[in-house]
Amino acid sequence: MLLLQAQAAGGATSFFASPIFMLILMFVIMWFFMIRPQRKQQKEIEAFRNSLAAGQQVVTSGGIYGTVREIISENGRSIVVLEIAHGVKIKIDKSSVFADMSVNAAQQK
Repeated sequence: MLLLQAQAAGGATSFFASPIFMLILMFVIMWFFMIRPQRKQQKEIEAFRNSLAAGQQVVTSGGIYGTVREIISENGRSIVVLEIAHGVKIKIDKSSVFADMSVNAAQQK
């Protein structure tokens, strides 16, 4: 009510009622609830990919479950040899490894 009276009288509006403040507030809220958690998750996944070792059970972003047999560096790219069945090995890019399934299996027991 007072704000409407101040505007009607030709007075200046406060900074907190300005559209610029509302825009800044929306950006801060969006950063805090959306961007920050996503960056944290990306860092966790990157740390996991860097700690990959032979014998780990993993799942790829395509949904393939398997066991890491070796990690090869070719032409500046890291390639993971994944055994998906007894004697069946495939090569995948290290960036497509998504989660450690040996940790999940231990937690479910």
